[in-house]
Amino acid sequence: MASNIKKDAEWAEAKKKCRLNDETLKMARAMGLNPRSLIKNIPSPSQQWKAPVSTWIREMYQERMDKARQKKERKEISAE
Repeated sequence: MASNIKKDAEWAEAKKKCRLNDETLKMARAMGLNPRSLIKNIPSPSQQWKAPVSTWIREMYQERMDKARQKKERKEISAE
């Protein structure tokens, strides 16, 4: 139980530092991301090429959902 409290605190810290909303946080958790990895991926001022964490999560989630959909479609076609 203590580990759950610690994990919840880490997720709350990541939500605050990365400026994530509940929806984006759910996406990150669904993909199995670690709250510390989210904090590490906050772009510094010298990293202007790097997307904000919320955008990064949304893009990665969309890519994974697209791949899963394509895999499902291929599986359905091969089953016919």
